Amino acid sequence: MARLGQIKHAAAEVAAFRRRAAVAMALVGLAFALLAGRYFHLQVTEHATYAARADRNRIKLRPLVPARGLIYDRNGVLLADNVPAYRLEIVPEQVEDLAATLAGLAERITLSEEELERFDELRRGRRGFHPIPLKLRLSEAEVAAFAVDRHRFPGVEVVPYLTRRYLRGAEFAHVIGYVGRIDRADAEALDPARYAGATHVGKAGIERYYEERLHGEAGFEEVEVNAEGRVLRVLRAQPARSGENLYLSIDARLQAATVAAFGSQQGAAVALDPRTGEVLALVSLPAYDPNLFVNGISRSAFAALQVPSRPLFNRAVLGGYEPGSTIKPFVGLAALELGAMRPGQRVLSTGAFRLPGQDREYRDWRRGGHGMVDLREALAQSVNTYFFQVAVELGIDRLSGYLGRFGFGAPTGIDLVGEAPGILPSRGWKEAVRGQPWYPGETVITGIGQGYWVTTPIQLARATAALADGGRLRTPRLLRETQRSLEAERRPEPLPEPVDLGIDPRHLAEVLAGMVAVMHGPTGTAREAAAGAGYRMAGKTGTAQRVSRRSEEAIDLDKLPFHLRHRALFIGFAPAERPTIALALVVESGGSGARAAAPVARRIFDAWMDMEGAR
Repeated sequence: MARLGQIKHAAAEVAAFRRRAAVAMALVGLAFALLAGRYFHLQVTEHATYAARADRNRIKLRPLVPARGLIYDRNGVLLADNVPAYRLEIVPEQVEDLAATLAGLAERITLSEEELERFDELRRGRRGFHPIPLKLRLSEAEVAAFAVDRHRFPGVEVVPYLTRRYLRGAEFAHVIGYVGRIDRADAEALDPARYAGATHVGKAGIERYYEERLHGEAGFEEVEVNAEGRVLRVLRAQPARSGENLYLSIDARLQAATVAAFGSQQGAAVALDPRTGEVLALVSLPAYDPNLFVNGISRSAFAALQVPSRPLFNRAVLGGYEPGSTIKPFVGLAALELGAMRPGQRVLSTGAFRLPGQDREYRDWRRGGHGMVDLREALAQSVNTYFFQVAVELGIDRLSGYLGRFGFGAPTGIDLVGEAPGILPSRGWKEAVRGQPWYPGETVITGIGQGYWVTTPIQLARATAALADGGRLRTPRLLRETQRSLEAERRPEPLPEPVDLGIDPRHLAEVLAGMVAVMHGPTGTAREAAAGAGYRMAGKTGTAQRVSRRSEEAIDLDKLPFHLRHRALFIGFAPAERPTIALALVVESGGSGARAAAPVARRIFDAWMDMEGAR
């Protein structure tokens, strides 16, 4: 009854409902206010920030890699160019599962362990938004295989590019060098803006020395992409600026003739224009194919180059050799210039030379000696005794000081990286390097290019060119002209000013007469090599001994093991009256300068004179 007797209070219920509704409305209003505030914050306060983020998702900046400059010889013969190819690139930050992506790509495209290792090394050295090459030089079949499943690999692209090609292969390997893939060390050293998107950099030779000029300036494209990353349109672009074209001083015909002149022999040769210092030919043998390195040389191919003959070693600028008798023209000139000898003064060669108070004999190459000889005949017959006497008269300090003026013991400054300085024997050098005093007997053998001497073919060629050019010492140069584009004019490259050594013309004439007698005199050591020539040449042969004669018995060079045979050297120039080419060469294990090096020089001179006559 009590429950039935309860009467509902309608007014109170309405009031309670209204209170609840008001609270709900307030909560809804607050929620709408918060939502409106958030929308205002996003759409107004942070509009610029989020608009930029949206644009970054929609608009991508894509680097444009410049075309690398071309390389020509002095006559416009193309030596290095660029050919179209395709590479596979990955942008790591756009790939969710990199390991799965690489595994999927490996099912469609052949990926070697070396390529995967290079990719991983580069990935650690670059930021995630930079594209990183995974595989270069894709085949057409590989491009097609990837295109079918392109949608499965976000962040992976097939990119067209230009790859380097060396048209003369091994013939110019030690001059031009090669480009190689940018590694982690390169990436840390290079300007990231200038090398954005680049995959290669100069590693050796001209390619390395003139990298800044050959590379050019990177450009960019601003492109609109869809959700899958496909390019819809190009919004804005700044084209890349290609690298400069380089014209070298090398004559491709003489370069080929120099290689051919050596045949199967190992060695090096450098030919200069004595009037300018321009390099006409620079050869180191054996050589290698630089195309192997462009897109990453395989381990097996690299291992095949690690042989005792060292084809990767540039003998022309790095090879250290005793100059042997090729130093005698410079020692003879020192004798005249410093007053130790007079023109026409004669010295007796009996076959053995002794220092006062010593029993040790320093022998001439001819048993019994050459009799009385002056400088001209001493050069023609390569008489050791004359130069033993000169060295003793001058003393090591004066001798080394004078020879240093010709650039021995220091880099020549040729435009190649890593040139060796060689060694000019001196009292100071021995004390600094070996901590030992200088002995008189060391002065004796220094006079004939033995002992501590180390010279490079480029040093010998430069010094020989100075003799041919009246005593003006020039810096060798490989770069002759540059060109901004194929349509632009070729601009001559300025040559360094020569250093005038101040040589007395009468003294120089004596030395040059002796060098002509080497080639054309009745007793000249290279007269057989010069026989029948329609022009006159000047030269000096040399032999750098690998083993010493211990008794009176002469060494049969042909019976020595190949690696112990003496090195054969030659320096010279042609034509003798008005030289247009100066040459230095070494034939490793040649045995004798007259028998091995001089014939090679004759073939090179003949090739040059034929070309000169054809002009």
